[in-house]
Amino acid sequence: MQPRVLAILVARNGESFLPRTLAALDSQTRKPDSLVFVDAGSSDATSALLAAAGPTHLVASSARGGFGGGIAQASRVALAATQPDEWLWLLTHDSAPDPEALARLLGAVEVAPSVAVAGPKLMLWDRPDTIAAYGETMTRLGKSVQLVEGELDQAQHDQDSDLLAVASSGMLVRRSVWDDLGGFDPGLPSVDASLDFCVRARLAGHRVVGVPAARVATAGGPELFGRKTVSAGASARLHRAAQLHRRLVYSPGGLALLVHWLSLVPLALFRSMGQLVRKRPGLIGGEFRTAFATAFGGGIGSARRNLRATRKMGWAVIAPLRISARDARELGSRRGDAIELEEAASPGGPRLGFFSDGGGWVVAIAVAISALAFGPLVGAGALTGGGLVPLSATIGELWSHVGWGWHAAGGGFVGASDPFAWVLAVLGSFTFWSPSLSIVILYLVAIPLAATGAWFCAARLSGRALGPAVAALVWALAPPFLSDLTTGHLGAAIAHILLPWLVLATLAAARSITAGAGAALLFAVVAASSPILVPALVVALVAWMAARPTSIHRLIGIVVPAAVLFAPLVVQQVARGNVLGWLADPGVPVASSAPGGWLLALGSPDASLAGWAAHPFGIDSLPAPLIFGILLAPFAIVAVAGLFVPGTRRAIPSLFLALLGFVTAVASTHLALTIVDAQPVTIWPGSGLSLFWLGLTGCLVVGMDSIRRAVVLPALVVGIASLLAVAPLLTASLAGTSAVVAGGRLLPAFVAAQATTRPTIGTIILTAQPDGGLSASLQRGEGTMLDEYAALASTDTSMPADRRELATLAGNLASRSGLDFAAELGKLNVRFVLLAAPAAGGAAPASDASGNEADARQRTADALDGNRVLSAIGDTSRGLLWHYAGATTAGPSEAPTTTGSPLGIGILAGTGLVFLVTVLLAIPAARRRGRSTRVDPVGDAPGFDEDDSV
Repeated sequence: MQPRVLAILVARNGESFLPRTLAALDSQTRKPDSLVFVDAGSSDATSALLAAAGPTHLVASSARGGFGGGIAQASRVALAATQPDEWLWLLTHDSAPDPEALARLLGAVEVAPSVAVAGPKLMLWDRPDTIAAYGETMTRLGKSVQLVEGELDQAQHDQDSDLLAVASSGMLVRRSVWDDLGGFDPGLPSVDASLDFCVRARLAGHRVVGVPAARVATAGGPELFGRKTVSAGASARLHRAAQLHRRLVYSPGGLALLVHWLSLVPLALFRSMGQLVRKRPGLIGGEFRTAFATAFGGGIGSARRNLRATRKMGWAVIAPLRISARDARELGSRRGDAIELEEAASPGGPRLGFFSDGGGWVVAIAVAISALAFGPLVGAGALTGGGLVPLSATIGELWSHVGWGWHAAGGGFVGASDPFAWVLAVLGSFTFWSPSLSIVILYLVAIPLAATGAWFCAARLSGRALGPAVAALVWALAPPFLSDLTTGHLGAAIAHILLPWLVLATLAAARSITAGAGAALLFAVVAASSPILVPALVVALVAWMAARPTSIHRLIGIVVPAAVLFAPLVVQQVARGNVLGWLADPGVPVASSAPGGWLLALGSPDASLAGWAAHPFGIDSLPAPLIFGILLAPFAIVAVAGLFVPGTRRAIPSLFLALLGFVTAVASTHLALTIVDAQPVTIWPGSGLSLFWLGLTGCLVVGMDSIRRAVVLPALVVGIASLLAVAPLLTASLAGTSAVVAGGRLLPAFVAAQATTRPTIGTIILTAQPDGGLSASLQRGEGTMLDEYAALASTDTSMPADRRELATLAGNLASRSGLDFAAELGKLNVRFVLLAAPAAGGAAPASDASGNEADARQRTADALDGNRVLSAIGDTSRGLLWHYAGATTAGPSEAPTTTGSPLGIGILAGTGLVFLVTVLLAIPAARRRGRSTRVDPVGDAPGFDEDDSV
């Protein structure tokens, strides 16, 4: 007697699939004995189509239960067992079986009485020669894995019949087993319902087999039941929710169950970091949603009781049918081979090779030039001079100066540090045993680093080898860049090195999450190193978003890390009434001669004209501007030519950057935000000129591309002339005219020795001014290090009580008076007075100014020598030194304890979290392998795609 077969077809909004499915069901060579159609809450013509097919029973079911709920409803309403050997054939509206599918399924179970579940080979709906799914298994951690999907069917899997689980679509299951096991778990309404049922069937002592000869066409996985599409986020969330549900259901109980339950939310946090690394930030919400839903939702208890009541075998029975995590990864890797081959064949990579097309040679030349320019710095442990002073001695001190807290600059204050302090902390960490050494190394490799970045950026614009090579050389030898280095403007130099990389990453950010995160990090570093560039960079970014409106959701996040980094400083500056104070140059304020507009147009950030104003090499017969202009003329001519040749459109963005840079440089010379020795100091225009030079270099590349075969001679002229134009700057260290020199001590050795055991002692530094005046500053310990300087101190133009006290004391020290010096020095905890030596290097001051300065210095020295409370130490490398040997107090020199304050912790935690997320997103990851289903890449994860190519 043949077994009775009851076919259950559950449909929801499947009018586009039902005609084919119903026709296939009607054409079976072995027809089902009874047809039960279930309309699971359809809103289209599904119900009418089902009724017109003439089923034995037509059942209306709720849409909330999904496929499993529809079958359960059909079992309760229409199915009464008529035979002990009765089978259920489970179908959905998009399950179209081949004519012999049911006959072959029955043939497989009839010869093996131990088989309780049989599944067909699912084929793609519109590609009947491709396997959609055949066989399911899971890892030891419970993650479900499709054994076969998306493969061309060549009978390669027809020998595989003993499976852990089969898909629910087309499943043939013994009615008695279905009833004993309670059907599909209600806690798994769609995904993994069949996997869980098959696992419970095996634990109950039954077999599960696949029947490759039986084929059923399907339009998608169970998560698509009743939906036209499902987003990547929703699909991942459903699979994760099913995995967590099964994990708690399968857990042994007791302590193990408690551990699993407690680990749900921590695992969600850990997996969220992994999603960031894999460039799937849209899935993070689903991780936490499924964790909380599983932890506090229902259904776990009833499922555990059902499993305990039906299980007859140990878990070892399914162990051989599981898959290891390593095999699962290899399986996914093999499925991606076709994608990888397609990507390798696509013309998406760089058109030029770095070593094969001249990039390596340019960098080698840059290394040789760097060795000439900064060779005297080799072996130095730290650099001083201009805007440079050493970093803190230990990495702990270096990192203690980031965020919100006490800062020794300007007499000491509690507030926000400069964002540049984060850059210095990271930079100093590379040489953690001696943080200041990192600055020396940066100087030695600055020119090659600049050349490397420029080459890759230029290669993005050009398909010819010579253009990027010349652009790299011109950028590495840019007058503003070398001026930054020789004057000690470290932030501006770092910004110059990183600008080409920022442009590259921002261009790629329009289509890549990874590139967008990298651009965000670069933007933050450039902004922190040179805040004056922020307005121009934001304008350029807005223009790029306007050109790529479909990528705004990726591009707008570029400014977020920088905004978080600057927020505490900006808020405090605005509260103090100094709205533009956050634009001040980071580090040591340095006074420089502000150049005119025509000097800025030549690329000179000061009046030195790249060193030609001092008439180096004995050349004094020609005016410096003429020499400098002639040497820059070839570069300017070719760059301007890029605006008037075919392909001019490519030069428009570069011209726009050049204009933004020039406007920034001009504005810098009119913004005096800091005061040095009672003189207002404007912002260093070198950063704006670097952006200006970057735009001109882009125009140069376009111009050289247009010259084509005749490009060799112009390239040689531009390269050689650019090198000669900055020759005085390149030889500044050898000639002793560079403001930056090797040295790691800010105060005389005698003071430094005392400060090692008494880090809070003070030293008053008196400096004679060209106008005959005197400036005074107070240094603690070994002096204020570079990472301790803060814009809140350098832009503070007020005269608080402590500064007035210092000014009064300095004025009395420099003259004969009846002031009680002992009391005042003790109050400030001062032990030393230093009369600074005249500044070395740079342009010689006017004779009258020099005389006034010398008179002021001599007058001050005489007054200090005649002071009975001071003992003369003598002449040192830093100037004349006097010592106060009286007792001192610790009063104002002690730094307030701010470590661990809620505000400081909150700022550090918030900043750290934002940068951690950005770094995780910036880490390159392999392309995500998706299931072969109709998946909408947006929706649940709006604004993100899975393309991480750069």
